[in-house]
Amino acid sequence: MLRDQYDLALTTASAAARDAYVKASGLALTFYPGAAEAYDQAVVVDPGFALAHAGKAQLLMRQGDVAAARAALATAKDLTSDASEREASHIGFFDLVFAGRIDAAIAALHAHLAAWPRDALVVASAANPNGLIGSSGRIGQKRQIAALMDSLAPHYGDDFWFTSYHAMSLSEDGQLAAARTKIERSVAVNPNNAHGAHGFAHICYESGEPETARAYLSSWLATYPRDGFFHGHLTWHLTLCELQVGNWPEALRRYHDAIALDRHSGGPQQRVSDGAAFLWRSELAGHPRDAAAWRALHEYGNSALPRPGAGLADLHVILVQAVMGDDAALDIRARQMETLAREGRYPSGAYLPALSRGIVAFERGDFPAAIEALAPLAGESERIGGSRAQHDLIGFTLLKACLNAGRLDEARRLLGARRPGASGVPVKGVEALN
Repeated sequence: MLRDQYDLALTTASAAARDAYVKASGLALTFYPGAAEAYDQAVVVDPGFALAHAGKAQLLMRQGDVAAARAALATAKDLTSDASEREASHIGFFDLVFAGRIDAAIAALHAHLAAWPRDALVVASAANPNGLIGSSGRIGQKRQIAALMDSLAPHYGDDFWFTSYHAMSLSEDGQLAAARTKIERSVAVNPNNAHGAHGFAHICYESGEPETARAYLSSWLATYPRDGFFHGHLTWHLTLCELQVGNWPEALRRYHDAIALDRHSGGPQQRVSDGAAFLWRSELAGHPRDAAAWRALHEYGNSALPRPGAGLADLHVILVQAVMGDDAALDIRARQMETLAREGRYPSGAYLPALSRGIVAFERGDFPAAIEALAPLAGESERIGGSRAQHDLIGFTLLKACLNAGRLDEARRLLGARRPGASGVPVKGVEALN
């Protein structure tokens, strides 16, 4: 029987279909362009190849084409009667993920990986900060992801892709020394891995090394395809470095080059999140508001992300609506989130509606009200998924509210509670705390 790059059996008699599937999966795992075309090639050669349809479904979901993703997965499900037990379990797992049945999907994840630990596409869907576990709304998820990757490590050896994911999970769990060793080994073995570059950027951020990340990302992005899914997001990481070292002109240039809506390479959630985060953090650092950019994000977000979905994306939609003073949309989204939470279908529960009130108060200049809303939420930001670097937006907003309200002792306590070693705090006025 033909096998994939991780020695897992594939239900296809066509070597050409197998080769196309392996190529597609390698590109999907490293976030390089061409995966969709390669999955299509596998399906053309062997229309009954269930896993190729499932792989295409994952790409479509990543890109925000939900209807097409569900259709591709439905085709895969229709073909499972001829698939192996492993392939049927793989497809069944993604069916639960697509249906938003998070608890059931996490249970299926652990059962599947206990039997087939080298199913890398399943691992990839769960082990990144925005993956299945990251979107679970659970406190302690960083530790859970790191523990999962620790348990899988003996099955992967020195595989560069797994090592990059393992490094990222350790970094998010605060295990920076171990993360550094792994990420350096991964990018040395194969630098052509966007998740490797991503992990390197995060480890530098958590270690307070913006200049190291800046040099690495500037060089790495020069050879990464502009249509690579992570080009926009990795440029966002680079702008964080520029903000931290005080290079606003270069941060702004990078924003217009690869993060602005008409230039970003990612899907709708990534476009809104990266764009809004850059604009908001720039303002916290004391730079001027780009009203036109906020208006464009507002129009796009209302169209592309009309209802609550992933917590991290919803946070940034809330930012956009608050800046635009769209109280009606904010109220509708908050009520939708609260309804979903009561029904057990919104993992972060009441966290984001409460956070929304703090963001709105901050935008209106009511800093005491912002502090009252945001302070009790400190320490729970992982409930929305995403990375620690992304969560800093919330902490920096609370810090700026304390500064603007003249509550310097509270601001000092926030700084003192910041995780050790993390990169600097580009918030205007923070120097007054020294």
